[in-house]
Amino acid sequence: MHRSTSTTGGHLLARNALGERHVVRRLFQLYAGLALYGASSALLVRSGLGLEPWNVLHQGLSERTGLSMGVVLTAVGALVLLLWIPLRQRPGLGTVSNVLVIGVAMDATLAVVPDAHGMAVRVALMASGIVLNGAATGLYIAARFGPGPRDGLMTGLNRRTGVSVRLVRTAIEITVVATGFVLGGTVGVGTLLYAVTIGPLAQLFLRVFAVPVPEEGSTVVAGRTPRRAILRS
Repeated sequence: MHRSTSTTGGHLLARNALGERHVVRRLFQLYAGLALYGASSALLVRSGLGLEPWNVLHQGLSERTGLSMGVVLTAVGALVLLLWIPLRQRPGLGTVSNVLVIGVAMDATLAVVPDAHGMAVRVALMASGIVLNGAATGLYIAARFGPGPRDGLMTGLNRRTGVSVRLVRTAIEITVVATGFVLGGTVGVGTLLYAVTIGPLAQLFLRVFAVPVPEEGSTVVAGRTPRRAILRS
């Protein structure tokens, strides 16, 4: 009886230790992914060849207000998060961190990376930005700490209206791209390539950075993130 109790206690300690390691890894992935996302978006800005849909809007607002893109990104993220209230969405650590970290990382990268001169350099920055953005998306979503504000808006509208995620996402992104373009945001070949490649890249890196789910009975509870939700900053 004593041995059985000791063995059970040992297994519980082992599971708890494993769960703690999972949490540490997930936290690292969360913040590394968010920082990399901001940095990769800054590379697309410096390429001048086109931005992600939401950053077209952020850049347009930045041009109109004189605020940095990172500040605008943070402010828009906070406003979008307010829209979660009527949609009855529940933010997680990843949601709040998204609002706070990506904009800071973007502005920090823009401060050290100069404007690109020469098409070869611009294309290299664009390609690097898109690939790194896919890696950042995989890191962030695989951490399972909740969707970003913009993805939560998409999935919340899907749940409340019954319209498919694909249609909701398309409508939102067409709206933000068109609005951003009118305000002065950059739309170009990078925007198109991003739209075409981010899904496959995110799916690839989600597999690469997948964190094993702890066994049942562990003290760690992993949050779920919709599979079709892709981080949009």
